[in-house]
Amino acid sequence: MGLLSDPNRRRALISLLTRLNAPICVVCYMAGVAWFMGLAFEPFTLRTYMSENAMGSTMVEERFPAGERALATGREFSAHKKKAGGMPVDWLVKTMQSQGLEVFTQRFSRTLPFPDENKERYMVKGTNVYGILRAPRAPRTEALVLSASCIPGDNNNQAVGLLLGLAQYFRNQVYWAKDIIFLVNEHDLIGMQAWLEGYHHTNTTGMDWSPLQGRGGSIQAALSLELSSDVITSLDLVLEGLNGQLPNLDLANLFYAFCQKIGVLCTTQGKLQRNDWDSVSGYSHAVQTMMLMVMKQASGRPWGDHGLFLRYHIEAATIKGINSFRQYKTDITTIGRLMEGMYRKLNNLLERLHQSYFFYLMPSLSHFVSIGYYMPAFGLLAVILLLRALDLWVQLASPPPRTEDGFVDPEQMSSPGVLSVLTPLVISHLTGVALYTLPIRFQEMAVEHFPVSETEAVVLTAIAVYTAGLALPHNTHRLLSGGGTEQGWKVLKMVAVLYLAVLLGCTALINFSLGFILALTLVPVAAFVTPHAPKALSAFVLVILSPACTLLFSVFFFQELQEMPISFLDGWMLYLSVISQGILDHCLYGSLVYPLIALLVYPCWLLFWNILFWK
Repeated sequence: MGLLSDPNRRRALISLLTRLNAPICVVCYMAGVAWFMGLAFEPFTLRTYMSENAMGSTMVEERFPAGERALATGREFSAHKKKAGGMPVDWLVKTMQSQGLEVFTQRFSRTLPFPDENKERYMVKGTNVYGILRAPRAPRTEALVLSASCIPGDNNNQAVGLLLGLAQYFRNQVYWAKDIIFLVNEHDLIGMQAWLEGYHHTNTTGMDWSPLQGRGGSIQAALSLELSSDVITSLDLVLEGLNGQLPNLDLANLFYAFCQKIGVLCTTQGKLQRNDWDSVSGYSHAVQTMMLMVMKQASGRPWGDHGLFLRYHIEAATIKGINSFRQYKTDITTIGRLMEGMYRKLNNLLERLHQSYFFYLMPSLSHFVSIGYYMPAFGLLAVILLLRALDLWVQLASPPPRTEDGFVDPEQMSSPGVLSVLTPLVISHLTGVALYTLPIRFQEMAVEHFPVSETEAVVLTAIAVYTAGLALPHNTHRLLSGGGTEQGWKVLKMVAVLYLAVLLGCTALINFSLGFILALTLVPVAAFVTPHAPKALSAFVLVILSPACTLLFSVFFFQELQEMPISFLDGWMLYLSVISQGILDHCLYGSLVYPLIALLVYPCWLLFWNILFWK
């Protein structure tokens, strides 16, 4: 405090920071990237541990015996699904009722804003079926959920069979202190969204659904099953939910503990855990796993049916069965025992999961990186923006230099007009509003005038608005003020830099992965763009580091991380698909990534584009 309260010392510190501003920014950027890459090094991570005392021990005897019966039920479900051409509602109701559950159905419908070409649907109608096992030893104020989605084709039939097998087995046990809801939802996330809105009496997405006739207690936790094979080689834990939300770490710890106890091969991001962390290949494997989690979290989309539960503060995860080339095999009975053990431990909870972490990254299931370890990496990038803002503030506050004859340059003395700074801000944000609203509104007009489908019209309109926006703020200050001053672009850049710092800081607090990826690309742009730089080279760099190109590079990088490289043409088609899915996820489930990019990040980037061409 003495350093800042003493005027002489404060002046000396500011002089040092401004004189070495560029080298300090470069060092901070390199240190931030190095810090983040070091997070996957095992000595720098923490070992997972159970924080919740009620789940601290896995001393539960699992006795589920009906694996073969569950497979038979799955095959029967598959036959009735083919016969009905979709969800076999009547068969599911009769089967659950025969197991002693209270069975209810929910009808729902939703018209998508434009066709989902990935899943070939537009007018979506379906029915959810769920059965409630009432708790015999409690006042029925709390509940747990086990769900499996009814997917077209031969997918996920084994998951529904195991769900029904567990329902029958759980019905004969007397130790349940919470209601257990067995849910079979149709049309994956859309059906799950309808059921959750009906259960909590909310309607945030404009979906039509019938009210639920039966409810359990307050849902404490939920697990979603995805099994599409009779034999499973490993179980993959999927954690990423809507808008980058993650469940309490204790839920992942519980899954890992029971996998270790029962002897089931478990993975995260489809990657096995390796013990050779001190080798280059072992470290590379951990980085790959952590970066996959970062990319999935940054997308903001739910990567399983569990992802929508997190919006309602319900800890949830998806357990996905993988049948690969590995020689290790796990039968359905073993998976049933694992699910039984997890639900028995969740049944012991006296309160919601809250003692462990909600913000973390996982290079493996046995190690994690807490928020206190990964936030400094973002902080080192964010401090660059504050240093550049300080440098600009000092330049604006210092008196203008005098010429050799003692006179001051009139251009240096002229203060920037309000319109010269305000105009680019307003027009840039109006461009963002157009990018957010026009693609869906103009899809019919585009289909009428061009030979494209509705989905292609939405994506191409978004790209057209994005590209046209590069010309709109270009030298807009000259329209009203007649020209820009040297002081004008500095004021605009200082405003834009502080704006970006606040924007990235708020984004990183909600979704660290998205905030860090945006900081990696936007901070260099914000730090070093000036009107005096070479125009052609600087414009090329700005376009390469723009939000749209960042998304394009992320598509190819994600495929490389999954060890599924693709050609440029396939990558471009996947890029267009990612744009359409991002807009759909916002309209259907309330994902915030698309409005964040369109309304805030893109206009902020346009301000730096305008600074580059300032005259």
